[in-house]
Parts: sequence; structure tokens; C-alpha cells
Amino acid sequence: MNLEGNFIFDKRLSVDNTVACATCHDPKFAFAENKKVSEGVGGKKGARNAPTVLNAMFFEQQFWDGRAPTLEEQAKQPIINPIEMGMPDHDAVVKKLKGIPEYVEAFKKVFGGEITIDRVAQAIAAFERTLLTGNSPFDRFIAGDENAISESAKRGWQLFQGKARCITCHEFNRSNPFFTDNKYHNIGVAMNKEGFAELAKKAEQLAKQGRLDKRKLDELALDPAFSELGRFLVTFNPKDIGAFKTPTLRNVELTAPYMHDGSEATLMDVIEFYNRGGNANPNLSGEMRPLNLTDQEKQDLVEFLKALTGEFPKDFPENK
Repeated sequence: MNLEGNFIFDKRLSVDNTVACATCHDPKFAFAENKKVSEGVGGKKGARNAPTVLNAMFFEQQFWDGRAPTLEEQAKQPIINPIEMGMPDHDAVVKKLKGIPEYVEAFKKVFGGEITIDRVAQAIAAFERTLLTGNSPFDRFIAGDENAISESAKRGWQLFQGKARCITCHEFNRSNPFFTDNKYHNIGVAMNKEGFAELAKKAEQLAKQGRLDKRKLDELALDPAFSELGRFLVTFNPKDIGAFKTPTLRNVELTAPYMHDGSEATLMDVIEFYNRGGNANPNLSGEMRPLNLTDQEKQDLVEFLKALTGEFPKDFPENK
């Protein structure tokens, strides 16, 4: 048994044997999903779109709100979330796995001991660290191959760095080639939800009064009534209300729909969102402003984003 890879596709990690990690992080969609928001056991829907885990080993924090500092900590949370994989607690996960002979043997072989939740998380994280992607047409272009991308994509790259201002948050340089600043910004997506303004005002008041505590953070993050508060659920800093992590743009062509709530269906929709300056709200990032892009410039940006589709592993254990 390939312990690390098998866990990703094994639905027995869920309470009713219907949901695996790969249910929401599907290789066909660059280890993201083609649904607006994730669906867990019993068809329960969360409030956020599952981001890609390709190159996740390089991200400074995990989840849209950065509530997990490591891949290992991230791996532990969906298994026991009631609207994801639904296991009641980590002890129940270990007990279930100990009842599967092939896992008992695999843990002895790999870890030299028995099954523990920390070792389960280590196995999942070890697999995620193999999910590296690169050698996109853009990478070949930036390395000197002028013919690697189209003229439209070249114009899009110039716009990305200039008029469109994308690179302000979707950073790209030698030390950070993943098109993200690993920071959190309010771009107005949360304003799509009815009642967000009232929720944000109440949250800010509670924070100022010191009446918040970090109770069941993972559940709150997936509860539609709280999820749109974003990074605020981690920091309780009013400046973080409605702020979400800047996602990587590598393989973005394959990971529709977009934004933390899957509210934008296509790359062109995303560009139109930024072109109008996002959605106004009291916590809107100062970097957001109308861009006044022409139709041709919008298309050039789409072509550039498509040029970020790279190569990644394709051979995985069968989804059980």
C-alpha cells in the first residue's frame, strides 16, 4: 500500500465512507474542485470553494483564512468537520483505521509503530508535498523562449505587471514564483452575501469589546453565517473582516469557479470583477480601484493566465 497517496483517495476516512480528500481536491481540476463550494457527507454544503493543493508546501499558511500554519494541521481538520468528512473526533478516526488491516501493516512499515492522528496527518502532508507543478508555457517564456506563449499572452503579462496591477498582490519573483503574496485582502467578494454588512459591524463591535473567543474555529469558518468574516475569524482584528488569502494563479485555468466562494464562473468574470474595482465596503483593500481595461486588454489577461498552466503528476491510486 502507498500509505501517503492512498489516504487522499480513501473514502473510509469519512464517517459514512462517501467522501475522500480527493472528493474536493480532484486531480482532474488541478487538485481543486469544479463546484462553487465543497460538498461533504450527506450532501452538506460548506461556504467555501476548495483551493488547489498543488505547490501547497510553499504556502506560508493553509486555508482561505490561514487558520492552519502547516500542511499537517490542515490535514487534521476536514476529517472531523461535521459538514466535510464528519468523523466525530480524532480518536474515532484512529479507531476506525486500526480496524483496517492494511493500514495497521502500512503504519508499522512506514512509521515503525501504531496508528496515531499525528501520523495520519504526516502521511497526508507527505503526499501533498509531492504535488509540485511547473514548466508552464510562461515559465519557458520567462526563461528565454520567446515562442513559448502567444503575442496576446505577452501583452497580458505586461498588463499584469502594469495597468491591471495584478502583480501587486499576485507577486512573482525569483524567491516567490507562485503568484501570491501569501497575505489577506478584502476585495469585496464577501459583500455578495446578504446581511454581510450587519455581520461585519457586529463582529467589529464584539472585537472592540473583547467578547470573542476562538471556539470551534474550523466549524465557524465553514458556517455560512460566519465564513464571510474571513481572516477576522483567526485574528479578531477588525481590519481583517472580509479578507481572504491571495490564491496562487498557477494552473488557474483548470480550477474554475473562482474566489473563496466560487462566485465567479470564468477567468473573464474574475477580470471583470477586478476591472470594476471589486465590491465597495468599509474594509475594502486600498489596492482595489477601477482599472478601465479595454475588451482586448481583458482578453490578453485571460490568455496570459492560461499560459500559467504547468505540468503536474498524473498517476495516483484509484479513488476508492
